[in-house]
Amino acid sequence: MSEPRSTPRHRRSRTALAVGVPLALTAAGTLAYGTDLGVLGLTAQQASAAAPSWAADTADGFASVNSLGQNGTYGGRGGQVVTVKTQAELEKYATATQPYVIVVAGAITMNPVGKEIKVQSDKTIVGAGTSGHIVGGGFFLGQGVHNVIIRNLTIRDSYQGVWNDKDHDFDAIQMDGAHHVWIDHNDLRHMADGLIDVRKDSTNVTVSWNKLSDNNKTFGIGWTENVKTDITIHHNWIRETEQRNPSTDNAAHAHLYNNWLEDAPGTSINSSYGNYSRGATKMVLENSYFQGVKNPVIKDSGAAVVQRGSVFSGTSGRNETGGTAFDPKAYYPYTLDKAADLPSILKSGAGPRASLGTTAASPKAAAATTLTVAKDGSGQYTSVQAAVNAVPANNPSRVVIAVKPGTYRELVKVPSNKPHVTIQGTGGSRKDTTIVYNNASGTPKPGGGTYGTGGSATVAVEADDFQARNLTISNDFDEKANQNLNGHQAVALRTAADKVFLDGIIVSGDQDTLLLDTAAKDRLGRVYVSNSYVIGNVDFIFGRATAVVDRSVITLKKRWDGTSAGYVTAPSTAANRKGILIANSTVNGDVSAGSFYLGRPWHAGGDASLDPQTTVRNTNLSNAIKSTPWTDMSGFSWKDDRFAEYKNSGAGAGSASSNRPHLTDAQAAEQEVADWLAGWTPSAS
Repeated sequence: MSEPRSTPRHRRSRTALAVGVPLALTAAGTLAYGTDLGVLGLTAQQASAAAPSWAADTADGFASVNSLGQNGTYGGRGGQVVTVKTQAELEKYATATQPYVIVVAGAITMNPVGKEIKVQSDKTIVGAGTSGHIVGGGFFLGQGVHNVIIRNLTIRDSYQGVWNDKDHDFDAIQMDGAHHVWIDHNDLRHMADGLIDVRKDSTNVTVSWNKLSDNNKTFGIGWTENVKTDITIHHNWIRETEQRNPSTDNAAHAHLYNNWLEDAPGTSINSSYGNYSRGATKMVLENSYFQGVKNPVIKDSGAAVVQRGSVFSGTSGRNETGGTAFDPKAYYPYTLDKAADLPSILKSGAGPRASLGTTAASPKAAAATTLTVAKDGSGQYTSVQAAVNAVPANNPSRVVIAVKPGTYRELVKVPSNKPHVTIQGTGGSRKDTTIVYNNASGTPKPGGGTYGTGGSATVAVEADDFQARNLTISNDFDEKANQNLNGHQAVALRTAADKVFLDGIIVSGDQDTLLLDTAAKDRLGRVYVSNSYVIGNVDFIFGRATAVVDRSVITLKKRWDGTSAGYVTAPSTAANRKGILIANSTVNGDVSAGSFYLGRPWHAGGDASLDPQTTVRNTNLSNAIKSTPWTDMSGFSWKDDRFAEYKNSGAGAGSASSNRPHLTDAQAAEQEVADWLAGWTPSAS
């Protein structure tokens, strides 16, 4: 069967970079996972007596399905954990008959160029953080090889100078007749032939969360007359590639979902086609994002493609669907992300993670103490505050307050003398565990006076190195029922500390939802919000902290009277400090078009020395955002302060003008996530 392809051509000279991803963004994408490489100084040896937690990870998708005598895919779990730094060491363990978890620490250059190590069954091969590179070669999985995990590696640079190379079959990963294989969180690029070849009835394969780039042939599946292959391909960023994105030939079941195919403008590599259903393939294609791709979805006359939920932006040519396929949920469970959110999700989520492949636990993690909270009395405490109270003053190491599902209507304060506290919901969803209260600025205090804006917070954090995870923090003050009250600001979460990490949470309110403060005007207060939802309507992300909202969803909410009007941010940044950065995120909500500003300058107390800053970059803006997205506040002009955008997308994005400043590329290079965090690397603990 023939494949459509563009005219072969010579390729420009390339250096070994993460193609298409600015280096600072690449670094930023690892921030949520830590950077402790742990084992970099070791030669091949047993890394630890106790296997690290990631070594027990198992595949999802078709690689998780029991078949051919193999129950799921778990690699070398249970085998010895070894660390390798040379080709000889890697070959020794990868080709052994017994199970191994093999940690690649550093760059291994293959000799000869194009060498593909013949991996045997029951192996996990994983990069140590972001340091594990295979240069100029790859891996081969032959007939009957099974239960293999290849994870967290950068495999690159076997390219021999010929773009459509017929003479050098140098793949990153090739399998001929293998089964139960999981390829996850890798960066594969700049190889002589394909990045991934799944050939000769290989089956039960899952390919997830990889960056695939800078290549002619990305990903081929099939090369057989048999219709046997079952494959799941999800959450991959395929960028600057020409063909086989992927090409799926005679696959019994091909489930492709939540992939981002990007044909980047201004490069010399142009897409020939995107997802191709060939032969007798039955393909289900869900919630993917095709950006600038030519012929994004094509099918042979005998093949099937069932499409639903994808986004096609700037695509051209064939986009085909037809036939009947299968129901993936009959084989395994999965959850779809919204297609529109994929660019922000995958820019930071695809590719190697700094938290994987580390074999030494940090001292803090080893010393962590867990306190349990449950409303039904099954924990050590029945309220979150009681658990906070039990943390000893000036505790030297991490204390995790594990909160069982339920609604906890209480006020919580973590005082400044109790650092290293994590409050974490234990439910299956961040919605399962909720801490909520309903104080507002004007709510009378029992002893007289009112709470004021900062004092209204449901949860107040004054201790450094605080973390919150997998829960909802809410203020449900009822503005409509309290119109006679003077002061409707109602904070859900207030932080006044440094190194605050908010990961996978919901922060919900109306006016002044999330107050990101510092312990004092002259104190640094860094906050990193990731994979979270922030909900509100008026100045609902505000304060003087140096704060990043990354890979998150900012949801705009109507006001108490049903009207749509509001402001996302109100920074009160000190001069010579960084303010609020929104990056790689989505701003949306069920509100009227053109009704919300991105921000306005808050000169708290009329302080003219402040220099408020908000930057919104690489973020999808809904049509709710005004075409002039910044406005004045309390007599202070936003034009005298620091408000800017960079490479936003969506209906609410707009071109640069005097009323809508955009950063130059040079300016944007100095306003990355890593610049905001200034040497701090947030990591879950």
